[in-house]
Amino acid sequence: MTISNRRIIRSPRLGTIASIALLATSLNACGGNKTETGTETTGTGTTGGNQPAMQVPLESNVSLTGAGASFPAPLYQNWFVQLNQEVPKLQVNYQSVGSGAGVEQFTQGTVDFGASDVAMKNEEIKKVKDGVLMLPMTAGSIVLAYNLPGVTDLKLPRDVYVGIFDGSIAKWNDPKIAAANPGVKLPDQPITVVHRADGSGTTGVFTKHLSAVSPEWKKSIGEGKTVQWPTKGKFLGGKGNEGVTAAIGQNPGAIGYVEYGYAKNNNIAMAALENKAGKFVVPDDATAAATLESVELPADLRAFITDPDGDNAYPIVTYTWMLVHPKYADKNKAIGVEAMIEYGLNQGQQQAAALGYVPLPLTVRQKVADVADDISPDYQIKVQ
Repeated sequence: MTISNRRIIRSPRLGTIASIALLATSLNACGGNKTETGTETTGTGTTGGNQPAMQVPLESNVSLTGAGASFPAPLYQNWFVQLNQEVPKLQVNYQSVGSGAGVEQFTQGTVDFGASDVAMKNEEIKKVKDGVLMLPMTAGSIVLAYNLPGVTDLKLPRDVYVGIFDGSIAKWNDPKIAAANPGVKLPDQPITVVHRADGSGTTGVFTKHLSAVSPEWKKSIGEGKTVQWPTKGKFLGGKGNEGVTAAIGQNPGAIGYVEYGYAKNNNIAMAALENKAGKFVVPDDATAAATLESVELPADLRAFITDPDGDNAYPIVTYTWMLVHPKYADKNKAIGVEAMIEYGLNQGQQQAAALGYVPLPLTVRQKVADVADDISPDYQIKVQ
């Protein structure tokens, strides 16, 4: 899908094409030619960041299928292209269908792994016949991207962005928006609110934050992968982060919530949001990292960041989880799943910032590796 005036929505099924090409060139240059010796796929030299090439003892070709969140889709697609070059016997296919559908497909056993921006609840976990490990593989900010020609710096207080999404603030020159943006020429124009139309972990994270900062929101609309959006005002639905991004770009006067990388890579303006400390914070790598630093990841790897502390913390940041089984009946598939996780925890983190995601701290990566390392007794995950 393309939009005029430089608004290009990049399909998460391919990731960001230019980034994939650039990273492939870089990794291949560092990694040298790959060879296969016996049953072990190896590389010569090192991969990006001087990391040793992966040695994966696959006895035959393995194909893994996954489905779920659109939030991490550009990054995951990038990883899986590079992983296949690193380990030719291993191919991973991922479909961006939304967190809700991803959890459903994983629960039904129609995919080898799922992905969700909201960690599964206990009642959801009980429905997974073969069990589930929830592994945070990356993190990112959920931003309020907007389309207001001529307005490049927009500040939104907490009560204002809640008011926009509950429909009580319906025009861009509303006195509350104007008060927070002195000197900014705001148009006398209706606000078009763009939200997810599918079951979405991004919606779950966003509405959980709104419920944390606004008792009125919590009571009237609440939180969840799907919610009942207001009927007053102008509201539009889009499928996936890509659909919401496209709708914002196509509609002057629009604002919507999307993953940071989608707005960044499509040159769509993002508002500075007021955080818990009362500071207006722009979304970027540093402010997202500050948010993660304020939260300790528990043993079960389920952390919900609803309203973080800290002057520099961006208020809406989330981990995003891969959903895998603790064991796989197919020996080769179990090895492939561990290799996929290992790649994401090492080389994959080097690709994160370029695509708008937050590289995981070493302590988090090691926790994830420790949890995932028992999937296959024939493979050990190493964190570099």
